[in-house]
Amino acid sequence: MKSIFRRWRALWNPDMYHGWGKRKSYFEGWYFKVVSRERDGALAIIPGISHDAEGNPHAFIQVMDGLSRKATYHEFSADEFRPSPHRFELDLAGNFFSPNRLSLNLTGLCGELELHDIYPWPSRLLAPGIMGWYSFVPFMECYHGVVSVDHRLSGQLNVEGKEIDFSGGKGYIEKDWGRSFPSAWIWIQTNDFGECERTSLMASVANIPWVGSSFVGFIVGFLLEGHLYEFATYNRSAMSINISGREVHLIFRRKQLELRLVAHQAEGTPLIAPIEGAMAGKVNESLTARVEVELRRNGKVVFQKTGHTAGMEMAGEIDTLLRAGS
Repeated sequence: MKSIFRRWRALWNPDMYHGWGKRKSYFEGWYFKVVSRERDGALAIIPGISHDAEGNPHAFIQVMDGLSRKATYHEFSADEFRPSPHRFELDLAGNFFSPNRLSLNLTGLCGELELHDIYPWPSRLLAPGIMGWYSFVPFMECYHGVVSVDHRLSGQLNVEGKEIDFSGGKGYIEKDWGRSFPSAWIWIQTNDFGECERTSLMASVANIPWVGSSFVGFIVGFLLEGHLYEFATYNRSAMSINISGREVHLIFRRKQLELRLVAHQAEGTPLIAPIEGAMAGKVNESLTARVEVELRRNGKVVFQKTGHTAGMEMAGEIDTLLRAGS
């Protein structure tokens, strides 16, 4: 009964831990992206928990250095995974994660960062998170949440013996939970638009299993000077997509708005990904991609810039995503 109550509370607070009582074929992980002001540090730090199909659990912290294109996977006993039942706070083997603080004590990575002025994804009565009403569907393969669209950083991290000052840099936090990642997806994120403040992009397109079939779904959030523009399958937005090698062209339309993206994938780093709860898959991610972003209202360009140090993934059977109409 306690686990059911805690999962119900987490349903309305997607940033919290959802896996209370889960013992088989389940994973959950948070994704902290931090980029220094001088762009001499770009890291993705991913704490999480894994339960394979046989019920064997372990906790982990996966770290990707986007500049050196190296990744490390730190494995821990599941007993060391200690999430709060009241809010998003996680203590994992002496490492601490929350929307306001990141404290690390790992081989090759240690230090503490403060996270300031986080911008959470809006929560509404029938749409408690980025997935909208799909948040209430009990059989989804993978659920997605955005903890902070954009925030500022202060503090230092020691990365492989090098002290990097992240003060004045920018951060982003999202998460996933469920059984497995989709069979195909494209994911893009950047909030590095030079001197533009409170400007951030997250775009995700995926092949979603659905009642014996599947459909191509998408969720996009573009934060511009403090206002979040949302384009998603569930709010009747439309999408056009074209892929040529490492270049992805995306157009999203909703009412009088049109968001155009041209993403250029950079050389990536292999990360471990979940399959039926087990961390047994692989996905290639870059933290040095760039994205040309153009927002139009009633045909008039209101924003046009390039985002740098972008996170980008193209994984699985990408051709299946091309069936999405315009």
